[in-house]
Amino acid sequence: MDRGATDAAPEATRVPPAPDVPATRRSLASAPPPARDRRLGRDLAVIALITSVVLGALAAAGVLLYREFYSPSAFVRHYLHLLHDNRAAEALAVPGVAIDTAELDAAGLEIPDSDALLRAAAMGTLTDVAIVSEEAGADVTEVRAEFDAGGVAGSVSFDVEHTGWIGIVPTWSFATSPLAVIDLTVDGSMKFSVNGFDIDKRQVSPDGVDADPSAPISMLVFSPGLYSVSVDTAIASTPGVAVLSDAPLTEVPVTVAAEPTEEFIAVVQERVEGFLTSCATQEVLQPTACPFGYTVEDRIVGLPSWTISSQPTVTVEPEGDVWKIPAAPASARIDVQIQSLFDGSIREVSEEVPFLVTGTITVLPDGTASIVVGGG
Repeated sequence: MDRGATDAAPEATRVPPAPDVPATRRSLASAPPPARDRRLGRDLAVIALITSVVLGALAAAGVLLYREFYSPSAFVRHYLHLLHDNRAAEALAVPGVAIDTAELDAAGLEIPDSDALLRAAAMGTLTDVAIVSEEAGADVTEVRAEFDAGGVAGSVSFDVEHTGWIGIVPTWSFATSPLAVIDLTVDGSMKFSVNGFDIDKRQVSPDGVDADPSAPISMLVFSPGLYSVSVDTAIASTPGVAVLSDAPLTEVPVTVAAEPTEEFIAVVQERVEGFLTSCATQEVLQPTACPFGYTVEDRIVGLPSWTISSQPTVTVEPEGDVWKIPAAPASARIDVQIQSLFDGSIREVSEEVPFLVTGTITVLPDGTASIVVGGG
């Protein structure tokens, strides 16, 4: 054998090739997600979207619910709707409406004589109520509303304050009472009506039956509201005066001058004529308590005779707590014989004596009238 061949270097060790790795053992990082995982992801995304929509709807509903039922505007709207429905007792029960002496003093108002107008029978018509603005301040929220009161358009502002919570629901109150005061003076009548509700001064005045007919009566009213004051009695009437109450805790002066009815003037005319006719029956130069007379320096012969030749045309006007008869011209004729003190001669005198008629008329509690005629 050839030793050179046996001593040759051995051949390099050959590493067999690695077998193919099965697909199931490949890297998980490069494997696509199973179909079940993809469905779960889609379901979670849908749930998240639905949850977001529901929460948004709930938030929007909560805002709408707050605005419509629990906001300061909703509080004011509720009060105005009570006035619209003439629900006076419920309106008075709204927090902050009832008023006390301290609040009146702070507003510079005296204690009203009466609250008789705070009832359904005395309330006017309130329609087209609408909240137009709401402005929140540090302590109070100003709510402004528009309305139509008996055909008169108007607007009013209210101050509303937060008073607490009932659970998660806020509670509110008027920071300033929406009530107002009408100072009402009615000349010529103890009786009048407000929005058709009949009132007698003696029933609402603190002086009772001793009430001064010419003194004003202060009365609480709701605001906003239109109040029409009129007189319609057998003696006096007036077409009415309307006043709009559109500002909380303010004082509104109202004066109504009643006018005499035609029937009343006719009665006064008849009474005056009767009085003057009775005066003419007195056979003296100066009839007692009568507005006419005659003066002579000589002596009269026989008794003088009077005749009312021209009766006055009477008018009647209110004046404070009474009615007055303004001066009206009239005339009486005297027939008398006068004897001269100088020579004893007698002359016949027939002369017109002009005079004026005045008078006062007081309406008594029973409705009758006391007429006192004067003049000169």
